[in-house]
Amino acid sequence: MARRSAPLLRRLVSSAPPLPGHGGSARRTVTYMPRPGDGTPRPVTLIPGDGIGPLVTGAVEQVMEAMHAPVYFESYDVHGDMPAVPPAVIESIRRNKVCLKGGLATPVGGGVSSLNMQLRKELDLFASLVNCANVPGLPTRHQNVDIVVIRENTEGEYSGLEHEVVPGVVESLKVITKFCSERIAKYAFEYAYLNYRKKVTAVHKANIMKLADGLFLESCREIAAKYPSIEYNEIIVDNCCMQLVSRPEQFDVMVTPNLYGNLVANTAAGLVGGTGVMPGGNVGQDHAIFEQGASAGNVGNDNLVEQQKANPVALLLSSAMMLRHLQFPSFADRLETAVKRVIADGKYRTKDLGGTSTTQEVTDAVIANLD
Repeated sequence: MARRSAPLLRRLVSSAPPLPGHGGSARRTVTYMPRPGDGTPRPVTLIPGDGIGPLVTGAVEQVMEAMHAPVYFESYDVHGDMPAVPPAVIESIRRNKVCLKGGLATPVGGGVSSLNMQLRKELDLFASLVNCANVPGLPTRHQNVDIVVIRENTEGEYSGLEHEVVPGVVESLKVITKFCSERIAKYAFEYAYLNYRKKVTAVHKANIMKLADGLFLESCREIAAKYPSIEYNEIIVDNCCMQLVSRPEQFDVMVTPNLYGNLVANTAAGLVGGTGVMPGGNVGQDHAIFEQGASAGNVGNDNLVEQQKANPVALLLSSAMMLRHLQFPSFADRLETAVKRVIADGKYRTKDLGGTSTTQEVTDAVIANLD
């Protein structure tokens, strides 16, 4: 009965008169129906961070204020050279559930351990998500790129288990567990299912690391069997990098162990305009931290800070992700639309996108394009 009725329904819809104010379109807008109290402003922990962090988080604060978004920030002074994340910051994120963060510099070689890793482990932010997609108006070598990289965030080579066996010999342990592998695989397939994605690709090096990456693949296969409507395949990480730069459009959702995900996400970001336009976040069962999606360049350099020319686009788009996470979809849409209008117009772009604009000029342009 339903199949017979479908052609009739299509004819009725196509012949329906246009709705007032919709430019001839017969499509009705489906709106988000909030629960009572959903409009209450939400507190968000803010970590401006190092380098360009205060510039780009400042841009977000200005835009949020201009659009009267129902959020307010609790700001904390945290820097990458601190021995640990201050307890007050952890407590704030636990209380607010959501954090927006600029880059935190991590010493190379010696020095303190990464505060980024401390935050992920302390709050069990097991999934990193980076969306690498073509931005309208931004010329790139490849088109039709829309890749979501979902990376396990708490173990692998980032476990931090290193020691000097004897002088001149250092042992670094890679830890892979079935629990964490199944958890990240399930998150990737859930994401694909909920966002109408067609395929999940597991990235590995199980031809060499047969036990560790073999366990990761085994876990992905078990989860994939529960989602028969989603295509599943596997690719060795070195071949993955080659395929990314030659035919990136073949990828959809990619699920990876910790280190591979960092490399894959930064490579994919370079294909579609660079890390300055890639949003991302880290999420766990109870908490989420939103920040620039790809880690390369998230602190910037002294010249960018002195000239006030850091690109705020990535963090603005990450803030749109945050607004959706907080169930403020109309504000997220307004912000994302305004950012994309500015990029498409091409008048206000920072140096990494081929322009000469300052952070403030881009921020003002985004505010001017808010509906």
